[in-house]
Amino acid sequence: MRWLSLPLSVLLLAAGPGRRAALPDPGQHYAVRYAVDGDTLDVAGIGRVRLLGVDAPEIGAGFDTPAPFAREARQFMAATVAGRWVRLEIDAESHDGYGRLLAYVIRDDGMDVNAALVRAGLARISARYPLRRLSELQAAESDAQSARRGMWGDTPSIPAATRYVQPNPRSGRARTTRPK
Repeated sequence: MRWLSLPLSVLLLAAGPGRRAALPDPGQHYAVRYAVDGDTLDVAGIGRVRLLGVDAPEIGAGFDTPAPFAREARQFMAATVAGRWVRLEIDAESHDGYGRLLAYVIRDDGMDVNAALVRAGLARISARYPLRRLSELQAAESDAQSARRGMWGDTPSIPAATRYVQPNPRSGRARTTRPK
């Protein structure tokens, strides 16, 4: 039995915490399936792609409340690239800690999606790694700040109040309440 556990543990260690996204072929165009959130895309043939050099507000999961402008950032990404062809350019670091490909996303018409998201005020620069396109991202962020776009001056959309169902401790029946 001991001889069986050794190969199994080697396989589990080799698999790692998650599957890494494939490296793109330079010059190849890929179809974007959907926007996961404001700075992550699901790309056919690659998997999850995180926009390099930008950080959009987090959507949250489950009962977490999305950060301001998180929905707007995801809607922007969906309108800008979902169902379109893009080219992916990698920099010095190719993957993040979650196995997502880190890339500059260039739309089929030449639009730099990373810079467009920052220029719209829906993301900020996140230079955790040396970036080739840092000057472009800085110019886009400066433009968004001076025009007071998105997180630099607009008011985020606020969703309608959600109704919650809570058990009544006295009667045991459910009652509906609104958040305060």
